[in-house]
Amino acid sequence: MTSNARRFPEGFLWGAATAAHQIEGSPMADGAGPSIWTRFAHTPGMTVNGDTGDVACDHYNRMKDDVALMAELGLKAYRFSVSWSRILPDGTGRVNQKGLDFYSRLVDELLAKGIEPLLTLYHWDLPAALDDRGGWLNRDIAQWFAEYGSVLYRALDGRVKKWVTLNEPWVVTDGGYLHGALAPGHRSKYETPIATHNLMRAHGAAVQAYREIGKHEIGLVVNIEPKYPNTQSPEDLAATKRAHAYMNEQYLDVALLGKYPPELKNEIFGDAWPEWADEDYALIKQKLDFIGINYYTRSVTEATDSYPLKAGAVRQKLGTYTETGWEVFPQGLTDLLVWAKDRYGNIPTYITENGAAFFDPAVAEEGRVRDPLRMGYLKKHLTAIRNAIDQGCDIRGYMVWSLLDNLEWSLGYSKRFGIVHVNYGTQERTPKDSARWYSKAIQTHGASVDDPLPY
Repeated sequence: MTSNARRFPEGFLWGAATAAHQIEGSPMADGAGPSIWTRFAHTPGMTVNGDTGDVACDHYNRMKDDVALMAELGLKAYRFSVSWSRILPDGTGRVNQKGLDFYSRLVDELLAKGIEPLLTLYHWDLPAALDDRGGWLNRDIAQWFAEYGSVLYRALDGRVKKWVTLNEPWVVTDGGYLHGALAPGHRSKYETPIATHNLMRAHGAAVQAYREIGKHEIGLVVNIEPKYPNTQSPEDLAATKRAHAYMNEQYLDVALLGKYPPELKNEIFGDAWPEWADEDYALIKQKLDFIGINYYTRSVTEATDSYPLKAGAVRQKLGTYTETGWEVFPQGLTDLLVWAKDRYGNIPTYITENGAAFFDPAVAEEGRVRDPLRMGYLKKHLTAIRNAIDQGCDIRGYMVWSLLDNLEWSLGYSKRFGIVHVNYGTQERTPKDSARWYSKAIQTHGASVDDPLPY
């Protein structure tokens, strides 16, 4: 029996999220250009099992059926990203109308089913043509990104009323420019701050362009992860402070406060951190209508000798861990949301990604996938969000990651985050038990979150 007393606020937006390269497949169809992820995945040794996004979930050809499935589950919103190189195969200049038409049809299909579209301009798949010109290391990319955004604003604003510039710029730079685990696969402490800064300049330029064309809302999505010290030693406390500045403050500080945390120059990158012009900060610090927070886990931090942070994560002896080795720690989400409110003011906030990879079979058994650990994960994290709301945080919506099992970047198809199972051999979709549980949470506006799990 559900209780109305624990329903979420009126207008709370319940949805799911995906990313273009992870689900669409057909990356070169209908005149699209290659992206850095097309190249990266086709480079031997860069992804698990050599997996690529050539087919993925075949969403490019199955979009209408996927939207019908969203409607069946009762989703009120769908956060998706656009492939930049579908729209501008060369990154700038000529518009590929067939690529634009695909997203226009997607938006129309969503609206016809009563599902609000949340459009992300950039979820990591930079056009390869722009990478050939320096990519995020070229200052001109701020203008390239604003040009790309403007094409979409003119075509879709009004039908799309919530826009996101960048998804997780920290991952773009840490994975793509510092550690080389993600496209474009660079490993340079000197390139990383440049990529960081140009991402944020591009964000600012895209927001400026939206203010000239668009009439609705635009924001930024970051992934943040609370850092807790392993011990109370001065060394561990200092390492935790550095790790927090690097991951949690770096992008929100410059976007919302107009400055980077001093630890980046003074304690982390040192001489690799350049001085930036005042006009750059003015460009980056644009008024935002909301922020999106992606949350998966926490980090328990200790001092190490590793560059650049001189900090490392410690695996706790107790607790539940996902297939990606991430600790299930819902309290961290409450802590993060309260921290963000206190530091940046009570900006309207959406949880734009939250979910977990647990073991699921390759083939659904008798039309069902039992995933009690994922159900428990969602239940605990929605409770954590409600606790943050109770503490005054202005949380406007929740997008579960992910709607579908999909290409988990360099991990290929080895990890399943979806609430809907995908048989990669047949492309058959099967809603998991977690999808049915989440559907009921939406139907009851969150009241059923307090009900005991069915098993």
